[in-house]
Amino acid sequence: MTAKVHVKKGDTVRVIAGKDKGKSGEILQVLPRENRVVVEGVNVVKTHRRPTREMMQGGIVEQAAPIAASNVLLQCPSCGEASRTGKRLLADGRKIRYCKKCGDNVDR
Repeated sequence: MTAKVHVKKGDTVRVIAGKDKGKSGEILQVLPRENRVVVEGVNVVKTHRRPTREMMQGGIVEQAAPIAASNVLLQCPSCGEASRTGKRLLADGRKIRYCKKCGDNVDR
């Protein structure tokens, strides 16, 4: 069974803890088993790559590494604030997330 993560791929989030505190970016990948997320431009590490057919030169490449999902908060598209989210049940039976600060729906 996989754990649930409060954010989805494509969400804009703000980092609230760690060395990149205050930065914001889009989620590129969610790893629910490890409860981690990969955020664009956050926790950038340098990895050494050997030459391959795709990358003839090889060398040092910068890429975003995963951070704990608990260290990010969803940035509300309507109010622009980083806030916690809640769940609402719509009339058609769908569950959507909403911003706890402004009360507006996050999912459309």
